[in-house]
Amino acid sequence: MPPSVIRPFRLVGRVLAHTAAMVGLVAVFLALIVATDGAGSGFAAWSATVGIAVVAALWRGRRRPWRGRLAPFLPVFVAAALTLSVCVPTVPTARRHPPALPFVTTEHWSLSTGSRVAVYHYPPTGNGPRHRVPLVYLNGGPVRGISLLDHRFLRRLTREGYDVYTYEQAGGGRSDLLPMDQYSITRSVRDLGAFVDRLGKGRVDVLGFSSGAVLLTRALAEPAIAAHLHRAIIAEPGPMDGPTTRIAGQKGRPSARGIAPAMAGPRSTHLPRYAVAFGFARLGLLSPDNGLLGQAEGDNAFTAADLGSDTASAYCAKDAHRIPVEDTARNFSFSAAASLRVQQTLKDSPAIAPQLRRSRTPAMLMIAECSSQVRQWATAVLADAPAIRRTQYMPGVGHHMWNGLSDNDRRAAAVITAFLQDKPAPLPDYPTRADIPAFLHDHK
Repeated sequence: MPPSVIRPFRLVGRVLAHTAAMVGLVAVFLALIVATDGAGSGFAAWSATVGIAVVAALWRGRRRPWRGRLAPFLPVFVAAALTLSVCVPTVPTARRHPPALPFVTTEHWSLSTGSRVAVYHYPPTGNGPRHRVPLVYLNGGPVRGISLLDHRFLRRLTREGYDVYTYEQAGGGRSDLLPMDQYSITRSVRDLGAFVDRLGKGRVDVLGFSSGAVLLTRALAEPAIAAHLHRAIIAEPGPMDGPTTRIAGQKGRPSARGIAPAMAGPRSTHLPRYAVAFGFARLGLLSPDNGLLGQAEGDNAFTAADLGSDTASAYCAKDAHRIPVEDTARNFSFSAAASLRVQQTLKDSPAIAPQLRRSRTPAMLMIAECSSQVRQWATAVLADAPAIRRTQYMPGVGHHMWNGLSDNDRRAAAVITAFLQDKPAPLPDYPTRADIPAFLHDHK
């Protein structure tokens, strides 16, 4: 074969060899990130990878002319640059809290548990009767700031005469961070009890949504805390304990996941550092308290767009092309690491059904038609909480039932206020405990 033909094949071979060497070094780096749990912001893995690569390059070029000895270093330089981008922060590493909201004062309360949380108070408005029992709202997350969409819904409830209080759980929104090993579902329940004590207004009504509904359910199983709860509304709960987290059951009617347009806005996961940190943590390859990404930096980096299809899953398929903007970039806050830590402690927790069966706090369960939650998470609460007096199956809405679309806010508010005032339910009491088998069989 003539040299003019052989030469291109040799060039292609060298390119492929260099590419394979570079990919191999990146793979070694990522493996070391996992092995070292990201120690030293990833520099421990980076230094070891570069050291191995340099030694290998020297060995490969030991018998070549001096110019030939440089060739093996090309993939080393490229891989070193690529992997270094995983080690260098691009956002502040000290916590950067969202700015104050223009429509409500942010207070900071130090709870007896040691948590310092951001508190928002919406006094009753309008000319109607005032309700003497305060209403406390627990947002979803589990460690997430309260969205502007939720703030708007809470203000709607004040026009019904309710004195509304809400707080962002420790580590979320404008609340102070905790050491990573202090985040747990038990701590969250204790914080709720401490918040009610600090409020000092006697027994309170509580509305818990999503992971906030899990927190409320577990509070009902704690007699010392449940004694301070007047009524409880459990809206779209997640799994309440370790056994229910292992249920792989059915979900509601189709949600907008997979068919809604991609969420607009910057994504931290488009950057190598945060793609590796968040991706590996979600896969369980890095611990929540890993050395690669500090809690504060992770909170600063995470954006609403990083939630991807999770937001779309909270809406019905029919609403896929009109999903509202739930929050602004300035107000959005989500602690991925702390949330994973809380979820892990929930997975490790024992069953609470025996304690929940002894609860006597009047409760209501709200279930969305297009819920992305496993149905058995809600029906387990219904089956094991005899104090649930009514269930409201909300047609035409997804997991985020008050979402500003059509008359969804009005319908959700009507269901909530009817229960709190012990008035007839706007919707049939469905499913009841007796309805659970048929409800699951019919894939409602």
